[in-house]
Amino acid sequence: MSRYDLGREELARLLTDEPAYRVDQVFEGLYKRLAEPGDLTELPGELRRRLAQAPEMALAFSSVAESVADRGTTVKWLFETGDARRIETVLMRYRDRVTVCVSSQAGCAMACSFCATGDAGFKRQLSSGEIVEQVVIAARRCRAEGWGELGNVVLMGMGEPMANFKAVWAAVESMNRDLGLGARHLTISTVGVVPGIVSLAAKPLQVNLAVSLHAANDELRDLLVPLNRRYPLEALMQACEHYRATTGRRISFEWALMAGVNDRRCDATELAGLARRLGAHVNLIPLNPTPGGLSRGLKGSDAPAVAAFSNWLGNFGVNVTVRQNRGRSISAACGQLAACGSLAGAPSRAEAGITRATPTAPRTQAIEISVREAAK
Repeated sequence: MSRYDLGREELARLLTDEPAYRVDQVFEGLYKRLAEPGDLTELPGELRRRLAQAPEMALAFSSVAESVADRGTTVKWLFETGDARRIETVLMRYRDRVTVCVSSQAGCAMACSFCATGDAGFKRQLSSGEIVEQVVIAARRCRAEGWGELGNVVLMGMGEPMANFKAVWAAVESMNRDLGLGARHLTISTVGVVPGIVSLAAKPLQVNLAVSLHAANDELRDLLVPLNRRYPLEALMQACEHYRATTGRRISFEWALMAGVNDRRCDATELAGLARRLGAHVNLIPLNPTPGGLSRGLKGSDAPAVAAFSNWLGNFGVNVTVRQNRGRSISAACGQLAACGSLAGAPSRAEAGITRATPTAPRTQAIEISVREAAK
C-alpha cells in the first residue's frame, strides 16, 4: 500500500494522540504541498520523526530507473513495489500542458496483439493509493522542473483500468478532491470492458472516456483485441451509447494505425460509421514498435498513410486528431510499456514474417497470418 491510500479517517486513527487539527495539517501537507512527512515543519519535530518512520506513511514505489527523451520533455519512470512488481509511468510536457500517463495494474490480462504490456501478462491490481502516488511523483517533478502545475492525467499506462474499476475510481476521486485536478482533465481508457463503461456512466464526475478501438469489425478486432470475443462491437457500441446518453460527454476512439491491417479506406469507412453513430472524436497514432508486435509482423503506418486515413475520416465528417508521438526512443510511447526493458533483440519484420500458414508454424507467425487474412 501507499501513504496515499490513507484518507482523513485513516490519518485520524494514526494521529489519535494528537490534537484534531494535526490531521488537517498532515493531510494538506501530503496532498496539497506534496511534501514528505519529515518536511512538514508546522509539526513538532518528534511527530515528524514518528510519521517519517511509520509503516503506514511509506511510499509504495522505489525508483529503479528513469529515462528521458524528446529533449527532456518526456520522462519515464520504472518503479518497483514492495512485493517486487514493476510498473512504468510517463510524464509528458507539451507547449500548452503537462500530462502524466499512469498505470492501473502491474501487467495486463487483455493480451492485445500489438501491446507490450499485454505480452508481459498480468501480475496484480494496483491500489488506489498506488495510482495516486504516480500522479504525486509526476506533479512534484513538474514543480521541480519549473513546468508549473500538472494539468492532465490519463489512465493509459500499464493495465486495463476498467478491470480494476473500484481502485481506479477511488483514485480518480482522490485526484479530483484531494489533489485539486479537474474532472475534465482526467481520462480513463479501456479496450472495451462493457461493465466498466456502464459503471462509469453512473458516476458523478465528468471524466473523459477513451475507447481503444483499433478495428471496426468483429473479425479483425477479435484478433487484435481478444476481449472483443467477450464483448463484441455491438455490445461495446451500446455501452458507449448508454454512456453518451447518460453523461452527455463525448467519447474518444483510439486507433493505432497498422500498415496494411487497419489503415485502408475501407477501414476508415467502417470507423467513420461507428464514430458518427456516437459523435465520437478519433485519435490516430501510428503503431509503436514492440517485440511482440514486430514478431507478428505488425508495423506502424507511414506518414502518407496516416495523412490519407485522417483525410478520409475528415471527409466522412469525423472529428479526428493525429496524436503527437512521444517517448518512442525510450519505449515510453503508447503500447510500449512493459517494465522489462526496450526493443533490444526484438526480431525484425523480415525475420518474424511468413507468407503462408503451415501446420508447424509458430503461434506468433499464425497470428500474423490470421491478422492479414482478416484485414483483406
